Amino acid sequence: MIGQVSVIGAGTMGNGIAHVFAQAGYKVVLIDLQEPQLEKALVTITKNLDRQLSKGVITEEVRQSALDNITLATTMNAITESQLVIEAATENADIKLRIFKNIDELAPPGCILATNTSSISITRIAAVTSRPDAVIGMHFMNPVPVMKLVEVINGYSTSAYVTSTIVDLSRKLGKIPAVVNDYPGFIANRILMPMINEAIFSLYENVAGVESIDTVMKLGMAHPMGPLQLADFIGLDVCLSIMQVLFEGFGNPRYAPCPLLVNMVTAGKLGVKSGEGFYSYTAGSKELVVSPRFSETRPGPVSGKIDPGPPAE
Repeated sequence: MIGQVSVIGAGTMGNGIAHVFAQAGYKVVLIDLQEPQLEKALVTITKNLDRQLSKGVITEEVRQSALDNITLATTMNAITESQLVIEAATENADIKLRIFKNIDELAPPGCILATNTSSISITRIAAVTSRPDAVIGMHFMNPVPVMKLVEVINGYSTSAYVTSTIVDLSRKLGKIPAVVNDYPGFIANRILMPMINEAIFSLYENVAGVESIDTVMKLGMAHPMGPLQLADFIGLDVCLSIMQVLFEGFGNPRYAPCPLLVNMVTAGKLGVKSGEGFYSYTAGSKELVVSPRFSETRPGPVSGKIDPGPPAE
């Protein structure tokens, strides 16, 4: 029986996960080493609850109860009374492995250890613990309070009990769980990231400009957001990291990240988080403006012109 949940990491995903659990009636301990990050997370959760209240999605009673359910902590010792721990730290394998070693030492017997990773092997994470059968992936989508999907990812040793518990729990949160197995990219990113990478290749090769690529996918394929805008939203560094996981995991050149993506990350053009990616972002503005770098199509290594060959005789 899960009554208290610890969420490690108070960034965008962590505060969203804390929000949905608290709103569903669970006691939540939100943990981050940086107190300012915790304070920022609580402000974000409050704003999102206020937005739900103004739209009539929740009542004032639910809003206040959700806030009352959240406790902030700056030490991992706070997980000792939880029945579920969800790691939502930055998408870096070394950091996650270090956190899971610590979780394993502190979490009580019977506690389920979950990670919100979008690409790192659940089996690899589980291997650093003494209870690999209790480790599972619980990959929420961003923004967590809005998106319905939760990828429930089985590691090699994850027990059937843990899987069924997390599936049931996801439904109690009002989410729709999709159970997948632990292979590079899982399902969401194995399909999504190569599409984004191909969109970047299309820009790199001067097939079309930023707006044209995104417009084709929005209007022609009914996507709510074009792949280049979505890449900016996810973070180009995250996109590159996931493409590298796919490339290394399968050893297939079709997963090689586009050189333009590599260069943009190297240059610090990471999308929304840095203020510039394929689009430029101004605080407080919702206007979508193509980055000056891509305001006109630029020649890439492939011109797009076909050599007609010698003239017919």
